[in-house]
Amino acid sequence: MAASLDFSNDEELEFPLPEDEVGALLDAVLSHEGVERECYVSVSVVSDEDIAATNGEWRGVDAPTDVVSLECERPDDPDLALGEPCELGDIVLAPAYIEAQSARFGTTFADEVRLLLVHGALHLLGHDHLDDESAEAMEALEDDILRGVATDGTLGHVVITRHRTEDEA
Repeated sequence: MAASLDFSNDEELEFPLPEDEVGALLDAVLSHEGVERECYVSVSVVSDEDIAATNGEWRGVDAPTDVVSLECERPDDPDLALGEPCELGDIVLAPAYIEAQSARFGTTFADEVRLLLVHGALHLLGHDHLDDESAEAMEALEDDILRGVATDGTLGHVVITRHRTEDEA
């Protein structure tokens, strides 16, 4: 099932991906996770100051970060009527923070954004990384999804996440 995307970059910040690729990545996550219900997803591109405010308000951390995911509904919620779309939630991205982070991890700006979109969408679907076991499981999902979009030709070159081992490099 395809995601209905509401993409905003009101400040016209530098962002390395076109809107259709953002939608394709969200579709890849939903497909990989077996989501068959239509889902609405909001993706906002914001400044470091704005994401720090969001991070403080929703997570209690008064600092900028790369991505914040704000879950609304789950596709498997029994309270949603059959065929009713799911308001999955919001993914908030800070491109300046992400670009600086990509340099630290040796990825490209675009590939770091791809990873964080997948990461944020997985959070909206209930995945988390609160302990080592769940972090490893989530990282494996990210790698599987990015491998899929990298090889199907729809998104071009994608560096598999920084979580890979040296044997996979």
